[in-house]
Amino acid sequence: MLFSLLSSPSYLLAQSEDLFTSIREDVKSDESLLPDRMIFTQRFLWGENGLFRITGISPLNTKQREKELKLRRSMLKIHQIIGYLTLAGMVTQGFLGGKLYNNWEEGLYRTHKTVGNLTTLSYFTGAGLSLFSPPPLINKKYKGLNSIKAHKYLASIHFSAMVTTGIFKNRNKKIHKYSAYTAVGSFAAAMLVFKFN
Repeated sequence: MLFSLLSSPSYLLAQSEDLFTSIREDVKSDESLLPDRMIFTQRFLWGENGLFRITGISPLNTKQREKELKLRRSMLKIHQIIGYLTLAGMVTQGFLGGKLYNNWEEGLYRTHKTVGNLTTLSYFTGAGLSLFSPPPLINKKYKGLNSIKAHKYLASIHFSAMVTTGIFKNRNKKIHKYSAYTAVGSFAAAMLVFKFN
């Protein structure tokens, strides 16, 4: 019941309208429309002196920030969907890779390579959607470990593992194998911390 209420388009629309109404009421012209803390990619693109601001693509005003927050929501939703597809690709890769270690076949190797390339593409597309999305309105700092911090810590691990997996795919099978396992495990855990929040 609660899930169907929360996932209904009218409920989500009402929630986003409430958010934008509060932006209009709470933000005065002399206050910043940006959070104090942003990741470097957001600051580079969306910061007060970011690329989109100085080029005039996205001027910093209340109306534009409303559009940016809608864009952010869409980008992060797509990031989440791509995450599921990437995880499916990673699991498939693990299965194919395990079969290759036990019995080398040229056709299986080509399939493993193709699925690997598609999984890598989906992984870095999802990462880009997260890294380059507009910043939130407020970026609160919480003490202790929470799901957002855990997700970010795990992202650092699986990002490094994905890069390592790619670097060693033709150089060292053992490092390639263990970095791939690390990528899958930390990626799955990063998804789970949000799912069971």
